[in-house]
Amino acid sequence: MTRLLLLRSGRRSLRRTSAVVFAVALAASVAPSPATASPASAAAKAPNLGGNVTVFDPSMPVGEIQATLDATYAKQVNNEMGTERYAYLFKPGTYGTADQPLQIKVGYYTEITGLGANPGDVVINGKVEAYNRCLSDDPANPNCIALVNFWRTVSNLTVNVNGKGQDGCRAGANFWAVSQAVSLRRVEFTGGPLTLMDYCTAGPQYASGGFIANSKLPATTNGSQQQWLTRNSQVESWSNAVWNQVFAGVEGAPDDSAFPNPPYTTLDTTPVSREKPYLYVDGQGRYQVKVPAAKRNTKGVDWASTGARTIPLSDFYIAKPGDSVTKINLALALGKHLLLTPGVYDVARSIEVWRPNTVVLGLGHATLTAVNGAIPVDVADVPGVVVAGVTIDAGLKESPVLLRVGKKHGFGLSNPANPTTLSDVYFRVGGPHIGKTNIALEVNSDDVLIDHTWVWRGDHGVEGFTEGVNGDTDRWRTNTGRYGAVINGDDVTATGLFVEHFQKYNTVWNGERGTTVLYQNELPYDPPTQADWMNGKVKGYAGYKVGASVRKHTLHGGGVYVFNQNNPSIETENGFEVPKTPGVKLNHIMTVNLSAGVINHVVNGVGEAADMTKVGTPVYVTQYPAQ
Repeated sequence: MTRLLLLRSGRRSLRRTSAVVFAVALAASVAPSPATASPASAAAKAPNLGGNVTVFDPSMPVGEIQATLDATYAKQVNNEMGTERYAYLFKPGTYGTADQPLQIKVGYYTEITGLGANPGDVVINGKVEAYNRCLSDDPANPNCIALVNFWRTVSNLTVNVNGKGQDGCRAGANFWAVSQAVSLRRVEFTGGPLTLMDYCTAGPQYASGGFIANSKLPATTNGSQQQWLTRNSQVESWSNAVWNQVFAGVEGAPDDSAFPNPPYTTLDTTPVSREKPYLYVDGQGRYQVKVPAAKRNTKGVDWASTGARTIPLSDFYIAKPGDSVTKINLALALGKHLLLTPGVYDVARSIEVWRPNTVVLGLGHATLTAVNGAIPVDVADVPGVVVAGVTIDAGLKESPVLLRVGKKHGFGLSNPANPTTLSDVYFRVGGPHIGKTNIALEVNSDDVLIDHTWVWRGDHGVEGFTEGVNGDTDRWRTNTGRYGAVINGDDVTATGLFVEHFQKYNTVWNGERGTTVLYQNELPYDPPTQADWMNGKVKGYAGYKVGASVRKHTLHGGGVYVFNQNNPSIETENGFEVPKTPGVKLNHIMTVNLSAGVINHVVNGVGEAADMTKVGTPVYVTQYPAQ
């Protein structure tokens, strides 16, 4: 007890110290060592990852694995607002055969992940798929769509596509019809094509995805996907495009010289990248977490993870729902990393991540729900922190922020070679319950990498509101979220920034030299009147705003969509609002009308109106300012 008291006291002193003393204390730990390893004599026993994690072994009968996964899919296929969370981990080996393929369907809040050191170490002979979800029992109008296929993860495996036993429509391809908050990383598809739309369930329907990174793709059909980011991958071919398809560092990416016909945006390299940490089992059966290093101007896959750290799982505090934040924070203070097992965690005080190079890794879409207005995750202004695979929900009492990286006017101890990184971190305000926040994501530190996030103020849910105008008005007054992402730090990069439905600016970028590679936004559906959607004397708030004092900023591939279903007469003046200066450059941006409301201009008064005469037809600006 004496030691713990001293540590707690020391921590309080550390947080109160001056920037100079703090910098000296951190100097030895700013850059992580290339690798650490467990002692050779460590016992190779399976960790306790809780009741919602299942580890498969290739010796298990295929039928048994199939039955387990089918049972979970049956529970999760329509469980959009539920609290159940699952992770299925596959030890190295081969699963399924040519005659008995393993055909996995992935529902809500489900993670399918290989435990190999490389994607080829786990082979699924079969499929890993997501189909359109049918929202109606009416056979004449089943309303089968992929627009709400959120919150699922696939990573670190090879899929040898085998549709044996499926109908003729599905048998020939792997279907991955998904929308936001879905990631596919470190995956290779062989033996058949990949389609990002489901053309078999009631025909092709719009989907609103999506994200692929560090993967090898076969011939891929984009189809009805409204937007998509593919990063640091290889693709055999890519066909079809809807509104906004972006490729960064992708070998085989389509040419974008004819933009917007088709609407491709292709960057030869990714300016800043860091692959998501992943759990694997080494040759001695020990569980480890690989933490890739940050890199610049990269292209193609990086499965070797050159320069990565290897952290024994024994160095993690393995949290389970019901664990107190006090206990979690003590473990973090003592130098542990944090693994959040699947489930929903009520967070009444901040999880405080203040040591450099700390890893917070969630499995199975582990969800942190704010209680009593707490900030669920508070990351200090230090380098190298990685937060990955976590969903953060607003609670019934308003939180000032849901995730904060650095405090305003902080110590400024960032490191461009070792950026704090957010990978597959998702935010939700409303949906399963009433939610309230002022800001969802606030980044005050410099040199931060945001690698795929969905920041969502719910446009639908089960909060108890009635359907129709009154219910939408109730949602506007009750599920309150003013700002989605506020970026105050300098040299922040976002690859895959999806922000939707907030009541003022969805994204505000105040930091210098920011870069966004793919931006997707829907303005809020539910302002009751134009008076509720006014920015002073200006009609509405742009979906993406760069601060007036910013001198350098770059955006590649951005879209702002409007659907004022509560009041179709509402107008928004501009989709994008930026300073008029040569150093602020927007490449390949667009607005589109989804059938209600209007955006008068794309950016700063430039571009035609996305009005009711152009429903579903984007208005593009190839470059702003024009060259």
